[in-house]
Amino acid sequence: MALDHAVPRLAATASDLQARGLAKRFGTAAPVFSGLDFSIRQGDCVALVGANGTGKSTLLRCCLGLIAPDAGQVSLLGEDIARIAGPARRALRARTGLVGQKHNLVPRLSVLSNVIHGLLGQSSGPRYWVQGLAPEPARRAALASLEKVGLAHLALRRADQLSGGQSQRVAIARALVGKPRFLVADEPCASLDPQAGEEVMALFMSLVKREGVTVLFTSHNVQHALSYGDRILGLQGGRIAIDAAARDVTPQTMAALYV
Repeated sequence: MALDHAVPRLAATASDLQARGLAKRFGTAAPVFSGLDFSIRQGDCVALVGANGTGKSTLLRCCLGLIAPDAGQVSLLGEDIARIAGPARRALRARTGLVGQKHNLVPRLSVLSNVIHGLLGQSSGPRYWVQGLAPEPARRAALASLEKVGLAHLALRRADQLSGGQSQRVAIARALVGKPRFLVADEPCASLDPQAGEEVMALFMSLVKREGVTVLFTSHNVQHALSYGDRILGLQGGRIAIDAAARDVTPQTMAALYV
């Protein structure tokens, strides 16, 4: 059933992300989700969980303005993302970061060049494509970001010579180099073995907490969600079934999402 598009305007609050009445479907299929309402406060780390096909990745893309919802509103860092375009949209994206399931590094370029790509949202043109063309401040910022993830010594190595865990650390450095205020991570440890996944997740969360970044991340690892999330958002049947502080959510409650 089609949703009412007369969604109330979002109130001005201290939230970094507000979603009201969000709905999305693809083609004539049933809605992926509908009527979603939630907000994320500045500095919070929120774990988005749910079974495969519940729309977690789709919701993340709607929240970043990468795809448009069929109904509802999203306010990101105080901006209604449906109402801004051009320079304003680029400026907003420069204040956000994304760590995906796929690391999406450029294989033949150096680690340092790949991290510099994280600054492309702050400037246009080829100067940020490779390290040799990048301005000195960009190279320094990228090297400092690599230092934070423990990979400064690999700055000149080609990206296709990295291990899976190293590749994901570079992706994290790239996401953080522009000092984003809001960061989305879609299954950041999905492609890693359990030990590497735990190491990367612990490093990732320590960095974003230290920088005061607001984070929304998805995970199929229930323990990761409960350990690293301040709050749990659980999707089930196209609706939000859980919206609670992580300390108040039991593993049994989480397990019920996957039934």
